[in-house]
Amino acid sequence: MATDEEQIRALIRHWAEAVHAGDMDAVLADHADDVVMFDVPPPYEGVRGIAAYRETWPGFFAWQEQGAVFEIESLEVTAGSGVAFAFALLRCGTPGALAADPGHRLRLTLGLRKERGRWVVAHEHHSFPIADRGAREEEVRRVHERWYASTAAKDLDGMMAFVADDVVSYEHEAPFEYAGAEAVREVCARGLDTAGEADVTLDVPGLRILVNEDLAVAWGFNHVRVTGRDGQASDMWSRGTRVFERRDGAWLMVHQHLSFPLDDDTGERRT
Repeated sequence: MATDEEQIRALIRHWAEAVHAGDMDAVLADHADDVVMFDVPPPYEGVRGIAAYRETWPGFFAWQEQGAVFEIESLEVTAGSGVAFAFALLRCGTPGALAADPGHRLRLTLGLRKERGRWVVAHEHHSFPIADRGAREEEVRRVHERWYASTAAKDLDGMMAFVADDVVSYEHEAPFEYAGAEAVREVCARGLDTAGEADVTLDVPGLRILVNEDLAVAWGFNHVRVTGRDGQASDMWSRGTRVFERRDGAWLMVHQHLSFPLDDDTGERRT
C-alpha cells in the first residue's frame, strides 16, 4: 500500500497534469469543498470554496492553449497522520516567456488534510517572484542581445521572436507605418536578402533602457556592419527607439521608431 507521502505526490502530479490538459473535473477532484486559494491574480483575500476555485480556471486554460507549459520541476512533501503540506516549483509560461527568462518559476504551496481516509487539498497558494527594476532591465537587454545573435546568424525567426503580433514600426523606408509582425518581418527579410552572402552584424552601443513594471523603453544608435567575402566592410548608423510590453511573462516589442538624421544643406541622410 502506498504511504501517505506517496499518495500526496501522486495527487499533486495528477492535479498538475489535469491543469495542463484543461481537465476541470480532474483539477477539482481532490480539493476540499471549503478550499482557500491565494492565486497570482486578485482578489487579495483569495478565493474561498470549491465553486469560487472552479471559476478561476477557465481563463488559465484558455491561456494555456497558446502553447504554455505547466509542469512540476521539484516537489517536496511532509505528511503527518491527518495533516500534510507540500511545496513545489513549476515551469509555467509560454515558450517565448521561458526563452526570455529560463529560470522563471511558479511557486506552489499546498496544505492538505485527510477526510474519511483520503487526502484533499484545503489550501493552495501560487506566486511568482517579483523581479526588481534592475532585473527587468537586464531581461530587456537580453532581448537585444538575442537580436544581435540572430542577425549575425541570419536567423529570421530568431529576429522576430520578441516582436509582438500587433507591433507598429516606423522604419527607415516608406511607407510611414508598418503595422503587424508580418510587415516588419518582410522588412527584415529584405535586409538579409540585400546582404546576400556577406556577414551582417547589429548592435546598439550605449543602449539605454528604462523599465516601469510591464513597460520598457530602449533607445540608442543602431550600428549595422556588412562585411563581404573580400573582407571589405561598410557601416551604417541610425537612431532607434523601441517600446516593449511584458505579456505573459515575455518582453515583446510593440513599437519601433528608426530614423536617419538629415543634412540641413543637402537634405541627404547622414549615416
